[in-house]
Order: sequence, then structure tokens, then C-alpha cells
Amino acid sequence: MNLYDRIPNNVNLSQDKRLQRALEKWLPNYLDWWHDMGPDGFQDKDVWLRTAVDVGSEGWAHFDYVKMPDYRWGIFLEPAQPDARVGFGDNHGAPAYQEVPGEFRNSLRRIIVTQGDTEPASVEQQRQLGHSCPSLYDMRNLFQVNVEEGRHLWAMVYLLHGYFGRDGRDEADALLERRSGNPDKPRILEALNQPCDDWLNFFAFTMFTDRDGKYQLSALAESGFEPLARTCKFMLTEEAHHMFVGDTGLSRVVRRTAQLMKQNPNEDVRALGGIPLDIIQRYINYWYSYSLDLFGGEISSNSADFFAAGLKGRFKEQEQYTDHVAAEGSFTMMVVEDGKLSPREVPLRNALNEVLRGEYVKDCEKGLARWNKALADEGVSARLFLPSVRFHRHVGEYSGHHFDLDGQLITREEFEQRKADGLPSLADREYVGSLMQRVTEPGKIANWIAPPATGIKGKPFEFEFVRL
Repeated sequence: MNLYDRIPNNVNLSQDKRLQRALEKWLPNYLDWWHDMGPDGFQDKDVWLRTAVDVGSEGWAHFDYVKMPDYRWGIFLEPAQPDARVGFGDNHGAPAYQEVPGEFRNSLRRIIVTQGDTEPASVEQQRQLGHSCPSLYDMRNLFQVNVEEGRHLWAMVYLLHGYFGRDGRDEADALLERRSGNPDKPRILEALNQPCDDWLNFFAFTMFTDRDGKYQLSALAESGFEPLARTCKFMLTEEAHHMFVGDTGLSRVVRRTAQLMKQNPNEDVRALGGIPLDIIQRYINYWYSYSLDLFGGEISSNSADFFAAGLKGRFKEQEQYTDHVAAEGSFTMMVVEDGKLSPREVPLRNALNEVLRGEYVKDCEKGLARWNKALADEGVSARLFLPSVRFHRHVGEYSGHHFDLDGQLITREEFEQRKADGLPSLADREYVGSLMQRVTEPGKIANWIAPPATGIKGKPFEFEFVRL
């Protein structure tokens, strides 16, 4: 680990002067982007951050106060495996690709660019949230997520610069030129162009959209292109914290809402400055449905091509499957035909987006079970749920159609009439926004959210996680 190079790395960057010069030329542009689009108003503050110093599962990170622009962004890959092989697809068992195969060049570049584009996008979406944090603990977690998304951008840019020549350098530059929500130069994926301007949005985003990231990275960690696989394996180590922030954040909101419901004889938490469960449910519906879109179409020739080429596998491909070729077999899914839902049998390779989405749904259901346990623990009978995977979809077989929360086909007019029941209204967003008053005294927290069960890395909740 060369931790004191201008770009910390464990890829022997100093031995590749051409690549080192290219990345050092990109670095000032990245810092310009960070100053322009990173957390607004906190660039000169000391934040108690973890910084990667190793790729082992134990002792891989160092915690200390850091100003975010001075964060040691770097390039870290899991150690190479001797005699690595392509783990699936038509070339199953062949030596892993150490260079980009010419016939797969465009597909592989598209995969890397799409993944890379999500990282700066989320930083841009969240750049104003420090001004309305419910506690210093939460502010610190926001900034930790932000700097690590920045490092994940570096991980993808390293691959573009290192393996794709001039095309890769151009793509790396473009990653700093697009902007979340910009009508002229938007981010590639629609979920990354949605506003994330309050903390209920942030917790739902890190719960659902970052969880999509877990499954995309897990599928790419199986890749036969070994540099990509090794990169994504380490990214997953950091991604776990982002999902933790969302999962526990929403759990704390739910718990506090339940506590306030018990304090009011009519269970009216608005009267006590809390967030009602029906609003929480609508935020869940919104981010869950947008995150489902991130997996792509239910029937996809791209998913078949990526798998056949050995570029993108299934979740835990080696652990969960014995047939790694998947040339046979089919998958049955519900599609809209002649104005009604009907089952369709699809070749398995063409259904791999849906296979991955199914793993994601099961994982999300575990989160709902934890939040509902928080409600039960507080003696509240109401429960939260995940809407149907067909509800409010903009990509795939269900886009262009309208479904209710249970997944039943309805007309556009019916959907519009019920929209305020299923998705956050302007009034919902304005109410949640009205609660977003910044709390920065150590040990204090906003009224609408419960404190965490523990602090971070042995520090108590009362610790000064950000020095303001």
C-alpha cells in the first residue's frame, strides 16, 4: 500500500508513469468538482472520518479528523488471485481477462461508465443536507458516505484510464461534467437525477438506492475481467456502511414516530413534530420503485450478452449456483399483454436483470422486517410494507403502464386519482422540510428521529463528530 503517494494506491501506480501522469492530471479537475459539488459549506471543517489504509477485512481503515478536500482518496483493489478464471458464461473456465478483450470493449466500458456515473451523482444530490442535519452523528455519516462515493469514482476512473486509452480518458472527464438533475447534462440513471433534499429522502436513498449498488457491485465482483472484479470487491467493503446509514436511519425515524404516536391520544405525530407513518411509507414507495428501475429491463439482451461474455455474473455466482453457463433453462415472469398481466417464459440469460432484482427485493424485505419490529417493540400495531415491483416503474416491462400498490393494472386516471396515497405529495415534502432544522450541539438530536443505539468506532453519541 503506497499511502503517501499523491494518489494513495496498491496498484504500483509509481511503476506506470504514463498512467500516473494521466491520473495526476485528472486529480485537480476532480478537486474542482468536489469544491463545486461536494458538501456545501463544510469544506474547511474537521470531520471524524475513516480512511482506507488496507484491503484486508480487519484493520482496513483509520479514523481521525480530516478536512474533506484533504481526504486521501485512492485506488485500492483486492489482492489478485493466482490462476484466476472466468467464472461463468461462454468462456467459463478460461483464464480471467487481464486486459480488455477487443470484442467486449464497448460493453465493458459501458458497464464501468454507468457504475462510475452513480458515484458523483449521489454526492451532488446530497450536497445541501449538512445544513439540516438532525445531529453531529448524522452529519458525520453523511460526509463519510460522500467521501467514499468520491473514492468509488476514483476506482472506476482508474479502470477507464488504465485500460481504455483515450476513450477512457474522455469518459473519465465526462464523469465530472454531468450533473444530477441538470436538464442539459443529466446523470445517466434516472434515480440519480431525483432530488434528495431532506433527511428522510437521504435515509431512503441510502437504504434502497445504495442497496442497488450492493447488488450491481456484487454482480461485477464476479466479473471475468479481473481488475474490475478486484475493484468491486473492495468497494463492497465501504458500501456496507452506506446501507447501514439508510437502514438504521429509517429505523430510528420509525421508532421515534412510534414513540410520539403513544404520546398523543389521537396518534397525531404532527402535533408533536414527528413524521407520520403514512409519509414514511410514501417515501419508501418512491425510492424503492426508482431503485428497482436501476436493474434495467426485465427482459434484456444486454444482460444475456454481459453474462455470456463473462463480464457481469449473478449475485454470489460461485456460492449459489452450480450451472455457471446458464445456456439452458428459462424464467417465468409477469408481463402486460393485451391489456392484462400474463405469464411469459423467457430464456434464463435474458432474465438475469430480474434474477438480480429478485435478490435485491428479498434483502429489502429484511429491512422492512427490522422497522416493523421497531414498531412492535414500541407497541404500535401499524406496519410498513414494500409496494409491488410493478408500482411506479419507468424502465422495463411495466413502464408505460399504471399499477396500484398491490401490482394490479389500473388506468392512468385511476393512478392519478390515487397518486397522493402512494407517492410523496408536495404537501408531504413541505411538511418534512419544515422539520429539517439543523441540530449540531454534541449529544443533542432533532425531535423527529431517535438517537442511534451506539456511536461510531467506540465513540459515544455525544462525541464531537464534526468540529464546527
